[in-house]
Amino acid sequence: MGTLHLTLASASPRRRELLGRLGLAPDAVTPADIDETPLKGELPRAYALRMGREKALAVVAPGHVLAGDTVVAVGRRILPKTESEAEARACLDLMSGRRHQVLTSVVLRAPDGSVRERLSETVVHFKRLSAEETAAYLAGGEWQGKAGGYAIQGAAEGLIEWIRGSHSGVMGLPLHETRALLKAAGFAIG
Repeated sequence: MGTLHLTLASASPRRRELLGRLGLAPDAVTPADIDETPLKGELPRAYALRMGREKALAVVAPGHVLAGDTVVAVGRRILPKTESEAEARACLDLMSGRRHQVLTSVVLRAPDGSVRERLSETVVHFKRLSAEETAAYLAGGEWQGKAGGYAIQGAAEGLIEWIRGSHSGVMGLPLHETRALLKAAGFAIG
């Protein structure tokens, strides 16, 4: 089959780290630059898949392009990638004491332009957060630029009572789904 070239359409160090857990390193890292605004009335599942697909198609690169997108949703409401502490606090307050969904798409574009995609769906349940716990988490700064205002691989893990689904999916790259896509494309993964 020859040597396969893989471009990761993300600047996320977490996605590179997770890809490394599969024994792969991308040949190139080229973040996709797209408008990530949800469409009017767009549901979280459709939004996650569309974002992953658009990112995979936006990157010009030889070989395969791997892209993904992580969406945190409470019911039908898509939570933002938080850019301010007030936005992060609003997300944490909304998720406090209840469960929410984390939907992570993973999309592989082949050299011929064909696209294969998978979606990881994980339910996460936060403990009821006290004002002090919320303030302490926000003070750490991990919320910056994170979907829903938290990173499961950091201090927020201590605020989560349980998850049902993919821990790596909540981190940003569901390894089970990613492995299946890459193996089907011919990448050597144990």
